[in-house]
Amino acid sequence: MLNFIARPLVRLVDRWLPDPYIFVVILTLIVMAAAVGIEGQSPFAVIEMWGTGFWELLSFAMQMMLVLVSGYMMASAPPIRRLLERLADLAKSPVTAILLVSYVSLTASWINWGFGLVIGALFAKAIARKVAVDYRLLVASAYSGFIVWHGGLAGSIPLTIATPGHAFESAIGVIGTDQTIFALFNLVIVAGLFVVVPLVNLLMMPRKGEEVLVDPELLKEPELPARKAETPAEKMEDSRVLSLLIGASGLAFLFNYFLNDGTLTLNIVNFLFLFLAIILHGKPRNLLASLNEGVKGGSGIIIQFPLYAGIMAVILHSGLAETISSLFVAIASPQSLPFWTFISAGIVNFFVPSGGGQWAIQAPVFLPAAEALGVDAARVSMAIAWGDSWTNLVQPFWALPILGIAGLRAKDIMGFCTLHLLLTGAIIGIGLTFF
Repeated sequence: MLNFIARPLVRLVDRWLPDPYIFVVILTLIVMAAAVGIEGQSPFAVIEMWGTGFWELLSFAMQMMLVLVSGYMMASAPPIRRLLERLADLAKSPVTAILLVSYVSLTASWINWGFGLVIGALFAKAIARKVAVDYRLLVASAYSGFIVWHGGLAGSIPLTIATPGHAFESAIGVIGTDQTIFALFNLVIVAGLFVVVPLVNLLMMPRKGEEVLVDPELLKEPELPARKAETPAEKMEDSRVLSLLIGASGLAFLFNYFLNDGTLTLNIVNFLFLFLAIILHGKPRNLLASLNEGVKGGSGIIIQFPLYAGIMAVILHSGLAETISSLFVAIASPQSLPFWTFISAGIVNFFVPSGGGQWAIQAPVFLPAAEALGVDAARVSMAIAWGDSWTNLVQPFWALPILGIAGLRAKDIMGFCTLHLLLTGAIIGIGLTFF
């Protein structure tokens, strides 16, 4: 059973993996040293690159926070919560608990990464109230579904290149989602992960008596205190009419947008989830309470994203990005370029855990290589996307929201996710190369 492999990995990670903030600080120092030692940059030049780039991802960071917050508000709306509770009733044993969490997380993450992270955590907590199961593995199962996000409807790279006016339009044109998200090779990868990820989670289950059960205090949900609206201000805060009017306006815009052949972009995904959340919560007061909870889950993003932006600036401007990517381009053939692009992106993602940031760094190297070797630009673009998604399994940055909701530490789940990294990497590599 895979549990015998997972257990030493869990112990190893528990001993050596620091808090995600410490992790990004160490990565920053490694990149700075590499820029000096490998690229021959002066220490002062590297510091200048780092400081100048510190705030370069603010716009993208805001988009990512909106994905997380809108996903949280959507997932925590009463109708969605009731659905999760009913689904949780289907879990009659630890086996069905692990399988249910895995499939719900995979499906939700394919729809929207923020939605997947949040709904996976909330569903894991709902099941933990009903079934005695190893809580670490349950939450790790919820996070493992995140692997499919960049091959799904909210993948930032496929949505970016499907948007007219994107940075590389002059080189590759506008590539529709029929060539990326809904292409055969991508659907094969997603289908393979839907089979393997739940199975691996199941095979990592600890033996009876070895489970780490949840502290009941972690499962308590914040409740909005009941009140009777008396003042005009309180009545407006409890007005379902206001929510319905503004929510319907948003959905009307989306209807007209898609009616006029609008494409599915990151901003449109955020818009959709925000206005659905407004309608599903009913009262504005409930929506705002959910918003406050959602922002807490993203607190780590606020301080860490600028540090990763600084890392990205050093990697890009020092020449490290081109050096790393060129090493893989040099050994690639037309058949193997997507695979080596994927591996390269997985490595770079440790230092730049942002699909948009990684695209900005690696596209200038791999897109010309794809053109020179006669390789489909859409496939190479998705290889970068999958590399970014792949090593997120052991890059604690994106686990912050789900850990905040679940009440766990990164080291509690990353040992399980390390095994996923090895197995899912093989599936993605095969899909990119042979389909």
